[in-house]
Amino acid sequence: MNEYVFVYGEDSEDPSDIRLDICVSSSVPGVSRSYAGELIEGENVLLNDRPCKKKSKTVTAGDRLTVKVPDSLTPDILPENIPLDILYEDDDVLVVNKPAGMVVHPAPGHFSGTLVNAAMYHCGNSLSGINGVMRPGVVHRIDMDTTGSVVMCKNDEAHRSLAEQFAKHSVNRRYDAVIIGHLKEETGTVETQIGRSRSDRKKMAVLDTGGKRAVTHYETVCEVKGYSHVRCVLETGRTHQIRVHMSYLGHPVLGDRIYGGMRPGVPEGRLFLHAGLLGFIHPRSGEYIETVAPLPEYYNKLLGANDIF
Repeated sequence: MNEYVFVYGEDSEDPSDIRLDICVSSSVPGVSRSYAGELIEGENVLLNDRPCKKKSKTVTAGDRLTVKVPDSLTPDILPENIPLDILYEDDDVLVVNKPAGMVVHPAPGHFSGTLVNAAMYHCGNSLSGINGVMRPGVVHRIDMDTTGSVVMCKNDEAHRSLAEQFAKHSVNRRYDAVIIGHLKEETGTVETQIGRSRSDRKKMAVLDTGGKRAVTHYETVCEVKGYSHVRCVLETGRTHQIRVHMSYLGHPVLGDRIYGGMRPGVPEGRLFLHAGLLGFIHPRSGEYIETVAPLPEYYNKLLGANDIF
């Protein structure tokens, strides 16, 4: 028997409430929704350290889950010698520049080649264990096709500190994006309510009612060839916030197949969204740490200039 212990929503910017059986099946590899129901009914799932036998029980951000799974369903998550572009490292934290196409942590369909596999090889046993065996060191994540800065924690104390900073939206994050067309105003702020789309539950959307407050500040860096390079600073951190807000303005992120950003010639999986600047208070020293991940070369190639960044 193996145990998966995790806090729902701890590595997500804005997790929605979810059924217990769906939460278990989506978080534990190899567990289908039907089998998750069996585990729940067999009292193999603890919600906030208490057995819960109700499959439809609502799980909300911050709930702690313990899932007991037979050995045969637990995959081996192994260290892999994958090169890392390290922006900052000490005994407590590791900040890397994640490439496009790399998943942050193992999940169904992606048990190898992830940032976690690479970090396990680089750090050995020095990764926080709060998020369980599938997500050691992971305190937040960015989408597979998004490039740029990701911070990982090497011990539980650092993890708790960084998790609190992300929860309070006090982490300084600046993203670079190439959007389609040119914004009417070169600088501005988008403030809306963002929540799960009512027509497509796999998407987020700007809502007239409900959802959560989402604020994105943006500025145009340059305009060229029908595209614009913009920089976005997040005041809040909702799921797909920049992608949703740029699409809402009528200028989706180039390569965004979900929110209308695909154009001829853009390779599948090439999303022009980059987590550039990342700033946080160091969990041990209390000093402000700031890193900037350089833009991928294909940004410069698209925009036709290497000196504007």
